[in-house]
Parts: sequence; C-alpha cells; structure tokens
Amino acid sequence: MPKRKPARKRRSGCPLNASVEILGDRWSLLIIRDMMLRGFRSFKEFLESYERIATNILADRLRKLEAYGIISTAGPFRRRRLIYSLTAKGIDLAPVLTEMVLWAAAHEKTGNQTLVRQMRKDKEQVISAVRQRWAEKTIHSAAK
Repeated sequence: MPKRKPARKRRSGCPLNASVEILGDRWSLLIIRDMMLRGFRSFKEFLESYERIATNILADRLRKLEAYGIISTAGPFRRRRLIYSLTAKGIDLAPVLTEMVLWAAAHEKTGNQTLVRQMRKDKEQVISAVRQRWAEKTIHSAAK
C-alpha cells in the first residue's frame, strides 16, 4: 500500500480557508455531487459523468478526497476495481452542496430544474435522502 503524504500545513487557521483547501477545485465538488445525487461509486462511473474528467485528474482527486477523510474505499472487487463511499464527514457536506445548488440556480441560468424545485420545496428531505442512501450503502458494504 502506498504511503500517504503528510497533511500539508494550511495557509491560515481560517475555517473557510480549510474548506477551500480541501474542496476548492471543481472536480472534487463534482465527484461529491455525483456520489450524493447520482450514487456513483466506481472510477468508471465518475469518468462517464457529464463533465468528462480526465483519468489522471480523477485519480488525483479521489486520492485527495480519501486522504482528507471525505470518501473511503472498499475492495478491490471485480477486476481490481475499488468501490468509493462517502464517509460521515463527506455526507455532512450535503447541506453545503444543497445551498450551493440553490445559490447558483437563483443567480445563474442552470439546468436540472427538477432537482432545484425539489430542493426549494423541501431541502431537508433531499439532505435526509442523501444521508439515508449512504448510511444504507455503508451498512451493506460492511456486511460483505
């Protein structure tokens, strides 16, 4: 197993800075989005996402998200494939991503208006569904 790099020293102790250093690139947020909203769990699924992330960038972001404790891996399963799961720390990002979606929809022309309407109507239900989905997947993965 490859050794993980030691945690980098933060530029400052500001909580917003810590968030930006962990999640401050679009790919990390889109990977988390795909896990939360689409249930993606494999490298192949992430590659097939709308935004078409390059394989080297995807591998790097998955490693970083795991190093920060946002996701975890299980496996390898069939043909050396890893299965990715959101950790409790990752699931706690559901309200943040929900607010980001609602903010963008209020200020920019965006797609997926069905999801936006659902979030506007009952964002707590959307967040609860994400938490429940990943709690079930975590329990199911642990049983294997």
